[in-house]
Amino acid sequence: MSKPPALAAQLAALPQLPQDHLWALWDEHFPRRPSRVNRRYLEARLAYRLQEIALGGLPPEVRAHLADCGERHSKIKVGRGPEIRMMPGTTLIREWDRREYRVTVLPDGLYELDGTRYKSLSAAARAITGTHWSGPAFFGVKGGRK
Repeated sequence: MSKPPALAAQLAALPQLPQDHLWALWDEHFPRRPSRVNRRYLEARLAYRLQEIALGGLPPEVRAHLADCGERHSKIKVGRGPEIRMMPGTTLIREWDRREYRVTVLPDGLYELDGTRYKSLSAAARAITGTHWSGPAFFGVKGGRK
C-alpha cells in the first residue's frame, strides 16, 4: 500500500497536472462541476480543499462570523429569509412516495439520511425526490417572515 503524497507535494503538483487529471481530482472532492471556470479557479479550489482535508476546515463559529461579515458589508443584498437553526439530534420525518424518511441534524451542522451525510436540508430533499426542493419547505420547517 503506497502512502499518499505529502500535502506540500500535492499542492505543488496542481499547476503541472493535465486538465483531465484536475477534473478527476475535482470529481473526487466536489459533488458537481462549476459551469464557468478557468484553470486558476480549479487549482485554487482544489488547493483549499486538499488543505481543508489535511488540516481541518474552519470551525463553524468562524464560518458563521465570516458569513455574517460578508452579508453585512456586501453591496450585493440577498433576500435570505430567517435562518432555521435546529438542535443536533433533531429528527425530521417526511413521507414521500409512500415511504417514510428520517433526517437527523448532526452536531457538525450536517444532516444524515439513511447513513449518508448531506451539507444541507435541500441536498437531503433532492436525494429523496430526485429534484430540486427547498429543504426547509420540504420538511416543513420553513420560518415565517417577521
